[in-house]
Order: sequence, then C-alpha cells, then structure tokens
Amino acid sequence: MKLWNINKLLLCLGLFVFALPVRSQQPDAKEVLDRTAQAFSNAGGVRISFTVQAPEGSSAGVIRLKGDKFLLETEGVTTWFDGHTQWSYLASSDEVNLSEPTAEELQGINPYAWLSLYKQGYSLKLGKADNPRLSSLYKVVMTATGRKQDLQCVILYVTKDTYRPERVSMAQRGGDAVVIIINDYHTGEEYPDTLFTFDKKAYPTAEVIDLR
Repeated sequence: MKLWNINKLLLCLGLFVFALPVRSQQPDAKEVLDRTAQAFSNAGGVRISFTVQAPEGSSAGVIRLKGDKFLLETEGVTTWFDGHTQWSYLASSDEVNLSEPTAEELQGINPYAWLSLYKQGYSLKLGKADNPRLSSLYKVVMTATGRKQDLQCVILYVTKDTYRPERVSMAQRGGDAVVIIINDYHTGEEYPDTLFTFDKKAYPTAEVIDLR
C-alpha cells in the first residue's frame, strides 16, 4: 500500500468500534455514532485485522490501538504513533520517516479523529442496505456539507443486535471509492507503551529521515 494512502486508512479505521448493548428502540444515525464513539473510548487495548478494497487492488493489515496511540501494519509499511511522534517505516526503501503531526494533520492520521468528524461538517442519516447480504446491518450515511472536504461520503455498516461495525466505504473528493472490511477484532488487550514507538534495534540498517 502506498504511503499516501495510510493517513486516509487510519481515519477510516477509526470508524470501526466495538460491541454495544442492544436497545429495543431503533436509534437514529447520530445515536448510533454517539454510542460507537463511547464504546471506542472505553474499549481499552484493541486489535483489528482488516482488508482494504481499492481501485489499485486489495491489501490486508492489522492495527493495534490504545488511547491515542497506535501501531499500523500493512503490506510494506509499518506506522507507529505514541501520541506525539510518528514513525513510518517503508520496507521497499528501508527508511523511516519521523514526524510530529500537527493538530490538523492528526485529523487525517489519528484513529480517534472520527470522534469529532461526524459532529461537524457532515449530515447524517440511516440508509437502506442495497445489498441483501447487508440487510441485517444499520447503514449510517455521512455526507459532507462542503465540497472542499476531503471525505465527501462515508458509509458505515453496523450490526443491529450488537452494534458491531462490519465495514466502511468512503468516497474522496475527486478520488476513488475505498472499502474496508473488518475480518476480526479483539478488545481489552494489554499493550505496553513501547509497542507504539519505533525500535531502532529491530531495524538496524534503516535510514531515519527526520521531517520535524
């Protein structure tokens, strides 16, 4: 997967959260997202395996999350973020890009950015699944209210019995549609903080490029 796709992937991955209590009354679109956001905040350490379907092909990956920290492993690229510093290792060139994302940049790379994404700049509605295989899921449609927003449309599918997110699709401004499918996830994982920092000893030949 190309490096420029990682930021958008991380943003989308933030939309996949975890099992919630069932309500007898059908929620509206905002309530579905509010409840998933709360579960995401309370989930503890999380491990998610996923598949990305994009025009250039399919790829798989795993992301581990704890608070605002994450470790993302995709084909050829590994990204660590410790809440302040980000390291992106490119296997093809054996180099690491070191940076300190700004608040604006974190909107594109922090898995928690979606917690505020749907609260401003998007209209929300519950849609009807157009695929019979998805008819048992809630379909939440987020449509950008401004044409300049990078993500113009995000569609999240959530199970009706447990509120477990199953997949998300997104349409970028002037770009192609991408679908992310959750294959497996685990919550309540115990992760040391060192998991989310780059270990130079594990990559002794890697060139570190400081972009700060």
